[in-house]
Amino acid sequence: MSEDKNGKIKPNAKHPLANLKITDNDQLKLVTEEIFNCPSPHMTPDKMLRLTKRLRKAEQEGFFGAVVTHGTDTLEETAFFLDLTLSTNMPIVVTGAMRSSNEIGSDGLYNFKSAIQVASADVSRNQGVVVVMNDEIHSARYVTKTHTTNVATFRTPTFGPIGIISDNHVDYVQKSIPEKHLAIETVSSGIYLIKAYAGMTGELLAVLNQPSTKGIVIEALGAGNMPPQALPALSQLLKQNIPVILVSRCFNGIAEPVYDYEGGGANLKKMGVIFCRGLNGQKARIKLLVGVSAGLKDKQLKNYINS
Repeated sequence: MSEDKNGKIKPNAKHPLANLKITDNDQLKLVTEEIFNCPSPHMTPDKMLRLTKRLRKAEQEGFFGAVVTHGTDTLEETAFFLDLTLSTNMPIVVTGAMRSSNEIGSDGLYNFKSAIQVASADVSRNQGVVVVMNDEIHSARYVTKTHTTNVATFRTPTFGPIGIISDNHVDYVQKSIPEKHLAIETVSSGIYLIKAYAGMTGELLAVLNQPSTKGIVIEALGAGNMPPQALPALSQLLKQNIPVILVSRCFNGIAEPVYDYEGGGANLKKMGVIFCRGLNGQKARIKLLVGVSAGLKDKQLKNYINS
């Protein structure tokens, strides 16, 4: 992106970093390719799958590692999709920038350089897909955007970054937990995300009770609870065998079925709601989408969501 003369931010026709000399490492051969050029709100699961297939091919072609540059709004979702659908020990790094390429203090070039450094490091093998921003390495599973404009926006709530980049060193301080990889070839539609709120009734859930609905993720209250007025509509969804996944809308912590009252987590679990521990709503939706796209159902899907 670049600012125009009126201060509006728009996509560049060409990637401004693609032809710059990024590193002094003569042993490193950098090959750049623009698969598509779009703002991150235009990103779709179909485009994510195209990235997955291109990265599979890159490994077959003998590449050591890969960097994906990405707009920050949906970066965490693409990174997690790649982590779920790529079975590889090849370092794969997703990075972006919070400031436009022609702004004072633009962070794009620095983050790109750091991402290349991480993707070319031997210690990055078998770490899964990672996100590199602002001198930190985060696992694709838990990282999230926490600020609309700050360059330190990407954080991993509860667990923290898994590594840092300092003085030209790549250091991992935690080991990523391997994901179960599903080599999907198509992506399903009809996977929805909604957020619970005080006084919520069942209208939104009733609207989603359609044959085209393949799954729903709910960002529930607190540790994983729902207002009782929403339960009848929720029960109807479950009777239609529509998987309902529950996470917490809280920024930190995990959803657990601990409260045993009408609408409490223990009550919801008895109804058949699946608790997804540790993921936020958008990540849980990506995981449900991948699981459904792979044809998982019932117990298989529940085990996958909870893995």
